[in-house]
Order: sequence, then structure tokens, then C-alpha cells
Amino acid sequence: MSPDEVDEAAPRRLDPRTLLLLPFRVGWGALFAGLPAVLAWSRGETFNPLPVMIGLGLVLIVMGVGGLLSWLTFTYQVLPDQVVIARGLLNRSRRSIPAERIQDVSITRGPVSRLIGLAEVRLETGGGEKDEGVLASVSLAEARRLREVLRRRGSAATAIADTDAAAVAPVEDEAVLFRLGTGRLLFLGLFKFSLVWIAAIFGLLQYGSEISGLDWEWWLSRLRDVEGEVRARADPQLGLGVLGAAIALGLATGVGRTVLRNFGFTLTQDERRFRVRRGLLTRSEVAVARRQIQLGLIERGPVSGPLGWRAFKVQTLGGGGEASGMQELLPFARPTEVAPVVETAGLPPFREGELKRVSPAHAVDGVIGFVLVPGLMIAVAGAFFWPALFLLPLTAAGLVVALLRPSRHRFAATEDSVQVRRGVLVRRDWTVPHGAVQTLTVRQGPLQRRMGVATVRIDTAAGGAAGGPHVHDVETPRAADLVREVMARVHALPPRVRPTPPPSGDGST
Repeated sequence: MSPDEVDEAAPRRLDPRTLLLLPFRVGWGALFAGLPAVLAWSRGETFNPLPVMIGLGLVLIVMGVGGLLSWLTFTYQVLPDQVVIARGLLNRSRRSIPAERIQDVSITRGPVSRLIGLAEVRLETGGGEKDEGVLASVSLAEARRLREVLRRRGSAATAIADTDAAAVAPVEDEAVLFRLGTGRLLFLGLFKFSLVWIAAIFGLLQYGSEISGLDWEWWLSRLRDVEGEVRARADPQLGLGVLGAAIALGLATGVGRTVLRNFGFTLTQDERRFRVRRGLLTRSEVAVARRQIQLGLIERGPVSGPLGWRAFKVQTLGGGGEASGMQELLPFARPTEVAPVVETAGLPPFREGELKRVSPAHAVDGVIGFVLVPGLMIAVAGAFFWPALFLLPLTAAGLVVALLRPSRHRFAATEDSVQVRRGVLVRRDWTVPHGAVQTLTVRQGPLQRRMGVATVRIDTAAGGAAGGPHVHDVETPRAADLVREVMARVHALPPRVRPTPPPSGDGST
């Protein structure tokens, strides 16, 4: 082994500048966690900042010492056949991640990390644990070195590419499949309308009253005065002005959140993987190995969908740190842009002509969930606050959605995949290749048994996604036929493409 290789394999700590991030990681959390308790303790008395400052100072000192010890006891090694991550002072752990399990290295950079030249490195593997291989903060140069070294070794371990550095194409040479331009990004934000700012304002008024010296009851009385003034004047223009301001703020919030998340969104690919880069303040870079893609999902929004816009997501074994392994490859694209990416991902096209409807009994579940339960909640709330009763007409919209559900929920077992369509306002088209089907489960609740229907749950090796590609309320005999048909197609596949569970064990000791 050469001196360079010996040095490369030696245990390393995270970058010392990691300690500069401690106030940002624990300080604000301690502040927001302790603020409600401090306000409750003060009980409306004059706010005294000295005890709070002393308390927060002690908390920060304790957490700072803990952060220093954590930094001193955390090491990582890049060995020829594995990556070893050791941590802990009293409870010492040593985790070994085989090189052949590492699909790629994702790099994320928050605003403070970018300012001081640090990055978070996440090893993308076939496991589902989010912290399976995470280096919280290394230098940007070290992050790029790790990515290239591990890509070379992962390729060598799976006999996909040569071990020579020139055999791995630089990230800059990856082909660009999709780029979200500024105009389209802002247009996407308009469909992400959000009124979360209202909750934020009222939260600040409620929890910040002691510090700011403002009285919560005073604000409520001012709101009542405004309400009385609007009623007295009965001016429709004033009401429309208030409504317009609320809508404008909601649109601004949606655009702002969208820009922060998807600024500079770029999808690239090479021979083995997709790569997604996005973010304004927090810049992330996530790799998606094509051979780990388990299913595809095309979403059509209630307003953007009829205008011809789609979002495309895939579920992977590693998941890129996303919930249920879902990773967004296209946030806002035309069908003509989605189709080639679906094909590149190795997923069959969605065949609408082969879909079959579920049982009409599916509407019963919608009536219960969208009409009876909300109506009961509104009635109870109206007993204490009568204006809540004005929400009752909304249950009529819930009834329409419930009655439309059976016609919008469809499924099919095609020659190469299971395909499921669901949703009235937001339509979701799921495609699960037969080779990715891990388990099929038939479930019946008490009401379903009385109606003679069942739910067929379809899970992959990456696990079940919330609201995943499951077929709800299909007649029991048809549910059994669906399971038999899919299982027959799975067993007919060559052994190399049959579903296999993710590797068990990671070498932890």
C-alpha cells in the first residue's frame, strides 16, 4: 500500500470548523423549546431577561461541551473494501458499511456551512436508515474527494467500471435531463399557495407578547373592533380588499417556499444514476441509483394538472434521506418531459386503457371520512363557537369527492407492472414493476367484510409509502385474482430481476 493510500485509510475527524456550527444547531433549538416554558412560568408578570439569558447560557455551555466531546470521539475511515464510522464516549459504536453497498455520495450545504466552506456528506446505500452513513460537516474539498473515491471503489466492487480514476466520469460531464428555469420556478410557486403565515403571525403574537410588551387580549379586541367596523360599514370593497390581501400573502408564501427549496433545480444522469441538485439557502445534491428504483409516481395537481403540469417521483432503496424512500426527479414538467425520464428510469409507461374500476362501495369510506366525521367535528365546534357552523356547507364538497372516488380509483396488472390510479382533486399514477413487488397483503376491516370488499396492499423492498400504490375497496374475489396474477408474473421473472430484500446487517459492533 502506497503512503498516499495509508494516509487515505487513516481515521479522520470531522472538520474542526464543525464547532462553529454548534450555536446554530443547538442554540436556536434551545431558545424556541424554552421560550413557551419561560412565558408560562412568568404568568403574565413583567418579563425579566436576566434569568432567561443565564439559563440559555448554561444550556449552550452544556451543549457546547457535549458537541466538543462528540467531535473528538467521531472518526471515519475509507478502507479499500468498506467505510468505518466510529463514535461515542461511554457507549462506543463502530459501524462498517461495505463498499459494494454504497451507491453514491450526496452532498448538502446549508447557508452557514456554505459561508465557512463545509458540507454534509451522506452515503447512499440500500438501507432505510437516514443516519446510516452521515458525516455532518467536512470541508467541501473533502466531500468531493470522498465522492470520487467511493464512486471508484463502489464501481470496482460491482464490476461496473474500472478502478482507475479516469474510468469515473466527472460530475460536470453528466448529461442534463431537466432544468427548472426561473420563470417556471416562480409559476410553480403560485400553485403552492399557503396560509401558514397566518399561524406564524398568531403564534408570534401569542408567545411573543411578554417579550414585546404587547397584550394578546389587546390584539383580540382590536380584531373585534375591525370586525365590527366591517359589519357596520357593510362595504364589499373592504371585504374584498382583506380577502385579496390574504390571497396575495398566501401566494407570496408559496412562491418563497418554492424558491428556497427548488432554486437551481437540475436533473442529470450518467450510466448508473440520476443526480438532483436544488436549493437556494440550503444547497443539496442527491444521487439516485437507477438499479435501486422500486416504483414511479406521476402526480397531477388540482389546478396545475388540467393546465398540463406533472410531477414525477421514484421510490428507491436508499431514498436519499426522503420519507418512505420517495425522491422527486421532476417537480414541474410537461408530459413530454416526463415520458423520457420515466423510460430512462427503467419504468414501464402508464397504460390507462387497461385500468379497471374498484367497487362502488369505495364511496362509503369517502362519505365517512369527508362528510360524517368533518360534519360532526364542525357541529361540536359550533356548540362552543357558533361561526364554525358556516363551515358546514364545505361538507357538500366532501360529498362530491366521496361520490367520485370509485370512478377515479383504478388498477391493473399489466404484463410488466402493477399500475394504480387514485385521487379526485390530486391524481396519482403509480407504476410498480413486477420485479420490485416484495409483498402483497389482502386486508379487510369490519365494514369491508360486510360490503364484500378488501384492500390489496402492494409493498416493495424499500417499504410501504404512506398513501402508496394500494388498491382499496375492490371486490374480494377480484382482490384474490389480482394477488394470484401478480404473484404468477413475479415467479415467472428470471432470478436476477426477482425482488430481494435490502441487505441485512451493517457490521455494527
